[in-house]
Amino acid sequence: MKALVYTATKETAYRDEAEPLRGPGEALVSIEAVGICGSDMHAWHGHDPRRVPPLILGHEACGTVLEGGSPGQRVVLNPLVSCGICRFCTEGRTNLCPDRDLIGMRRPGAFGERIAIPERNLIAVPEGMDPAKAALTEPCATAWHALALAARAAWRPVAETHALVIGGGSVGLLGGLILKAWGAAEVRLAETNALRRDTAAAAGLDVFDPRQGLAPEGSYDLVFDAVGSTGTRAAAIAAVAPGGVIAHVGLQESAGAFDARTLTLSEITFVGVYTYTEADLRASLAALHDGRLGALEWIEQRPLAEGGRAFEDLDAGRTAAAKVVLRP
Repeated sequence: MKALVYTATKETAYRDEAEPLRGPGEALVSIEAVGICGSDMHAWHGHDPRRVPPLILGHEACGTVLEGGSPGQRVVLNPLVSCGICRFCTEGRTNLCPDRDLIGMRRPGAFGERIAIPERNLIAVPEGMDPAKAALTEPCATAWHALALAARAAWRPVAETHALVIGGGSVGLLGGLILKAWGAAEVRLAETNALRRDTAAAAGLDVFDPRQGLAPEGSYDLVFDAVGSTGTRAAAIAAVAPGGVIAHVGLQESAGAFDARTLTLSEITFVGVYTYTEADLRASLAALHDGRLGALEWIEQRPLAEGGRAFEDLDAGRTAAAKVVLRP
């Protein structure tokens, strides 16, 4: 089969790869649409020691079952492969499974024509749904999970919340749209890339360039950091109100200064967020399908064969799309 393979730092190759072998309890899925995630970009930059080239990346995928499961059924992939028997799995928190894996990390991902994946990791797609929009389920679930945790930690309901989203990629944009759908009193999105600001504004969000200043310090009840750099963590701590909540999703930088004193003295809740549960995936797919998050016209679709150029364009900030979806 043809696949886009991460071969070295800032290098990919579109080439022939071995057909995936379906093991016991697994399905063979023909990939129809797969998004480029920020973590794929992180690996491409050579910053993720867990993703060792040569490797087929990609985990935000929609396809059709060929063998196993329900052949002919269009499905979204739950890319988190967990043990299914540990304490966290039996509680429904599979994202915390100590033996979890992710397609496109240590096992082949979805930047190929086909993939083998456990049948229990397949979620049926509503009939007639555009596969490119269905492929947004994974990033949407990341934002959904983060905001659900933040809402649980917040002192007052989301409807009374003044929220700031930092980062206008797909997770940040979807986070802003989810907050609007949940009835937040105010949602603002900070993004430095002018093209992405235009995209987020067209999607109906209040967007601004944070280099011109975030807002008066302590203005927001909830801050959603979809970038995760030293700078955005500092900005989040400055922006959040006393007693507020920071949902930290992005993983751009793991090191750097961290103002724990301000968090402590102002009783700010800092919530680390990792991926999602199956419930988050199913809720996200339903919201994407029924229009609660808008028309989703901010996707850019390209052939998988041109995926290498897509990585380069994303790295250079040459695309306005919050999500580039590759089509095998």
